Amino acid sequence: QLQVVESGGGLVQPGGSLRLSCAASGFSLDYYHIGWFRQAPGKEREGVSCVGGRAATTNNADSVKGRFTISRDNAKNKVYLQMNNLKTEEKGLYYCAARFSYNYYCQLRVSEYSNWGQGTKVTVAS
Repeated sequence: QLQVVESGGGLVQPGGSLRLSCAASGFSLDYYHIGWFRQAPGKEREGVSCVGGRAATTNNADSVKGRFTISRDNAKNKVYLQMNNLKTEEKGLYYCAARFSYNYYCQLRVSEYSNWGQGTKVTVAS
């Protein structure tokens, strides 16, 4: 059964860092795009960062470029999101999602991902 499970959320001060993990089971990362999305209270879910299949190409939202880094460990079947210099407005639930695709590049559209985790909560506050 295809499943993704997020972990690593928590409380961090503005300017701080967190590393989120997405553990995948039931499928190989080689043939799936993995995306990180976030949803702030009262707002729509938005794409943050994604990593493609075999080529491991990445795509990041403009708002996080230079601060967030997505990476993949095929041996562990995990994807990570390193978040640096976090801002208060970036608090919310962070979701990991998977999408089967042969495409070279991944996309950050919520509608393209069919398998979602339960989310991990990130709080950015002083």
